[in-house]
Amino acid sequence: MSDVETKIREVLQAHGKLPVSAMTLRDDDDLYQHGLSSFASVNVMLALENTFDIEFPDVLLRRDTFKSVAAIREALASLGAEV
Repeated sequence: MSDVETKIREVLQAHGKLPVSAMTLRDDDDLYQHGLSSFASVNVMLALENTFDIEFPDVLLRRDTFKSVAAIREALASLGAEV
């Protein structure tokens, strides 16, 4: 697991309010099917912005951006975060 993936999972663990450990999910598991709510996804987004020192533009503020660890990693890469 890369450092970036570990950080993403730590953010999910702390802010996603998932009933399962974020560390045990596969990269492509649907986070919403595993209990991520819209409200929690906003908290995850804010924590990711702080962790990676980036800002999500409006175009990325959609459900698909936060649907999986892989989707989050791709979004971070598109914003220039070191992934």
